[in-house]
Amino acid sequence: MMDMKVHSSSEREQAFAEALKADGLRMTHQRLEVIRELASATHHPDADELFRAVRERVPTISRDTVYRTLSTLAARGLIERIAATGATRFDPDVSTHHHFVCVRCGRIFDLGTEDIGCLAVPSYLEGVGEITSVRLEVKGLCTGCEAADAATGDVRR
Repeated sequence: MMDMKVHSSSEREQAFAEALKADGLRMTHQRLEVIRELASATHHPDADELFRAVRERVPTISRDTVYRTLSTLAARGLIERIAATGATRFDPDVSTHHHFVCVRCGRIFDLGTEDIGCLAVPSYLEGVGEITSVRLEVKGLCTGCEAADAATGDVRR
């Protein structure tokens, strides 16, 4: 994964478009809408969520276009796939950061390295090959799920 410091959705959108073109994909209106939606995401959408959002503007969009666009961007290290409850989610922010994942609802929150710090690669892994990223995933219940539990008296974990 690259540590791409992109400060705006338009910069991210431009990087995504260049990656698709470099892979020989035409910049169709449908693909442009997919990358616009993803580049402006402030959360971690899944493919179906992106499909539904783009379909509101482009009714002719196909799921295949969404999936192939996401696959190309992930293969180039411009977005990251995150396994979460229910579906794979995509992170358009590939800068160094960590995640909190709610084990109940699957929501994902970014945790900056200033919150936890950069993690060093253990020395015994130095000979295994090229390490491209180190990311911590903290799991637990988000405040929304905790509040729902409190309201219903549910204490399951």
